[in-house]
Amino acid sequence: MRTIYKGELATKAGRRNAWLDSFFVDHAFFRILWTNFAAVDPGRLYRSNHPTPAKLAAFTKHVGLKSLINLRGQTRNGSDALSRDMAARLGLDFYDMALDSRDAPQRDRILRLAEIYRTAPAPALIHCKSGADRAGLAAGIYVLVQGGTAAQAQRQLSLRFLHIKQAKTGVLDRFFAAYAKVEGKKPFLDWVREDYDAQALKASHRSGKLAGFVNDVLLRRE
Repeated sequence: MRTIYKGELATKAGRRNAWLDSFFVDHAFFRILWTNFAAVDPGRLYRSNHPTPAKLAAFTKHVGLKSLINLRGQTRNGSDALSRDMAARLGLDFYDMALDSRDAPQRDRILRLAEIYRTAPAPALIHCKSGADRAGLAAGIYVLVQGGTAAQAQRQLSLRFLHIKQAKTGVLDRFFAAYAKVEGKKPFLDWVREDYDAQALKASHRSGKLAGFVNDVLLRRE
């Protein structure tokens, strides 16, 4: 991942460097102006793009957040450092749970995320970079873990959150569609453990060139 962050926040120069990296390299200037914060399960789980420190503080005050689940993993950039720092200041439990936006979800990561949902203090906030793809996948997984339907999970991946299913990120839509075929016959996590085939799912998806250009070049999604 591209970054100019030097790895420390203890000095004014270090914190300024983190903000410069977050603002210009990680595109946080978009997230200062716009957020796609939304409730997945009111009082239990919320989703958004990568919150700036001020946004995270505002969300915490608004809904009483107790946990922050980082779907980007340890990026070691300015945005990552600043959000970890603010989460600590706010007393939030912090979880790294890296997901992919352009590959079939991995079985072990799905199961680990389900365990985080089971044990993390609520309310929790899940975030990726833009809040469109990985946040949609994680939100949909939550819906299914809580006993919701594949159709309800699928709605977490929508254009309302700027998810483009015609691009490579559409492999996430196929994940929920695959479970829909056996829905009602086997619980979601049992299907993940026993039947889910990530390689077959990945091979089944074909993305459009125009959608890929918009998603990967114009929007510069991770």
